[in-house]
Amino acid sequence: MSGPIIVGTDGSAGATAAVEWAADDAARADLPLRVVNAVLRRPNDIPKFIVLEEDVITRDAQRVLAEAEATVRARRPFVEVSTAMIEGPPPLVLRDQGQGAEEVVIGTRGLGGFAAALLGSVSMHVAGHAHCPVVVVHPATGPAHDEITVGVDDSDACEPALAYAFHQAKLRGATLRAVHAWQLPVHAFAPEVAYAMDDIRAAQHAVVADRLDTWRQKYPGVDLVEDVRCAHPVDALVEASGGSDLVVVGSHGRGGLGSLLLGSVSRGVLHHARCTVAVVRS
Repeated sequence: MSGPIIVGTDGSAGATAAVEWAADDAARADLPLRVVNAVLRRPNDIPKFIVLEEDVITRDAQRVLAEAEATVRARRPFVEVSTAMIEGPPPLVLRDQGQGAEEVVIGTRGLGGFAAALLGSVSMHVAGHAHCPVVVVHPATGPAHDEITVGVDDSDACEPALAYAFHQAKLRGATLRAVHAWQLPVHAFAPEVAYAMDDIRAAQHAVVADRLDTWRQKYPGVDLVEDVRCAHPVDALVEASGGSDLVVVGSHGRGGLGSLLLGSVSRGVLHHARCTVAVVRS
């Protein structure tokens, strides 16, 4: 069996949406679910909490976990669910929990130290450092589209994202839209340089077809749509997100900081997508 699904919660509305998403995914995949609340007792290492206040913090964490567990059991009663209160900074706790996990699920907004601005430090750190897919859940605001979007490029680094996206499409019985965005080089706009646009488009379609061929054979039951566009990758994926339930992006950034490890495309999609986003590092 694969590792568990990890979901972080602080009791906020955004975290509750993440718990619900994780419960549904655990049910589809027949995997155990672990609900985690990260407790930061001494922000900035300032020892200002007395014992009574620490007891209050503990009781609040226990309440948050109990409510999350009740949400899971009411929504997906057959999912095996456990809870854990873990002391430490939320980004580090969730990153470490991702070791050996199927995925880590977090919300787009939270409370206080957990995620006052989740698309800042917490999500960027977890998505940039966790060794498993990281799902940032946007609360659903309309009917399901039964479609998943995945970004495709001409590098092997997108293979883990394709594996995740095809698996999700199979579990959900959803259509998979494979988006490949390409742009003309800057010198293509020089009047003295002639480009055969039909040949360029054909070459870009061939990139996608070659990349997807193995996955078509492995998942013959998945309805696959090839979507090749002349556009910036972030713009193309964000536009596709409007008709998707999930956007899957690979990440192979080379920077030394968490946000840089994500790469510019995954960062841009995380900030602007109109649906839940899964970041799958290569």
